[in-house]
Amino acid sequence: MAAPEAYTITQVPLVAHSFSPDRSAIALSTNSNEASIYARDGYEWQPISTLAQHDKLVTSIDWAPTTDRIVTCAQDRNAYVWTKEADPSNPSQIVWKPTLVVLKINRAATQVRWSPLENKFAVASGARSICVCSFDEEMNWWASKQLKKPIRSTVLSIDWHPNNVLLAAGSADMKARVFSTFLKEIDKKPPANVWGDKFPWNTVCGEYNSPGGGWVHAVGFSPSGDALAFAGHDSTITIVYPAAPAIITLKGTTLPYLTLTWTAEDALVAAGHDCQPVLFSGTPAGWKAICSLDDANGPRSSSFASSASTPRSATGPGGGGGPPVGRLNNAAFNRFREADSRGTSSIPGTPSSPGGSGLFGGSPTSGVGGDKELLTIHQNTITSVRPYEWGPNGNVTKVSTTGVDGKLVLWPVSTSGGLAPKMMIR
Repeated sequence: MAAPEAYTITQVPLVAHSFSPDRSAIALSTNSNEASIYARDGYEWQPISTLAQHDKLVTSIDWAPTTDRIVTCAQDRNAYVWTKEADPSNPSQIVWKPTLVVLKINRAATQVRWSPLENKFAVASGARSICVCSFDEEMNWWASKQLKKPIRSTVLSIDWHPNNVLLAAGSADMKARVFSTFLKEIDKKPPANVWGDKFPWNTVCGEYNSPGGGWVHAVGFSPSGDALAFAGHDSTITIVYPAAPAIITLKGTTLPYLTLTWTAEDALVAAGHDCQPVLFSGTPAGWKAICSLDDANGPRSSSFASSASTPRSATGPGGGGGPPVGRLNNAAFNRFREADSRGTSSIPGTPSSPGGSGLFGGSPTSGVGGDKELLTIHQNTITSVRPYEWGPNGNVTKVSTTGVDGKLVLWPVSTSGGLAPKMMIR
């Protein structure tokens, strides 16, 4: 299998990213009030345009694959839809023109996603609401209608069901929910599915607690829409099968995941504070961590215990038990753990290390050397993981990640194993 491709895009954190339909360009939030568009130039990514309309940090970006429109939202409580137009002063040049979105919220917008048909989009917010936006031809802007009840805190993540009506949302009130966003003006009545048969506006089709009481950082529907996965700040990943019914929880000892995406009906990739994407796979009978995409020779299972439950009973199919994956298992962390539990250190020049010579002892050039660098490609939290490439059968064969370290990495995905041992550095 091909090696992952790593590109250092900037020296500042990358908050969010989304690729153009042909994957020749990428829109990035570079931890500022501007979004930047980079184009591939051989083995490099070069900035070609800036989307400058927001007053505060851009929190999310989504690039529509069919209509080729970009939607952005920010902490300034606004969102804009950007479309390509010829520059009036130079018709050979393309510029991005913003169109106002009327959100009517009094807190920051946190995430935005186009619906599958791209005739509407949803904006999560800190105002304990979700804005579902559609275009108003008469006023020439995007109007919004809000989902409010029973949300009790900031909405952190959203994801659309394939039927273009249902919307999953994860929030800081420690719950993941599935809402109906049916708008009779633009939506056709959807057929019955595992989430119900009637979908009036704001109907709650499912509500699920974070197992350990953590914020729900990420949500995602499976490709068919028949399953829902969400990641909590309690270091858990939960997969819900409403038809079974079954709720499977993977309880981890690593740092929490912030983002996830399904790669097939029985597989997903999650990433976050652990600095590496991890592949999970399973069925309603049970799920487990397969491997870290960052290590071809890494463990096939991690420090996750799998538990499946139904509304009436709980069972526990096995799912793991191997050594942990992630930066909690690297050499640097082990040194800190050793110092904390035993009062010893293997870092040269420290008082408790062999041959140490006091608080400031040792050579000025001694230290952990290369161990200052994490043993992962990403050197800081991964903020976003998105599908990048699909195979003939419709499964995702490659995912992209961006992180606080300013890197963009493209990862080949396979449920049968890890990656090639060498990495392509760009």
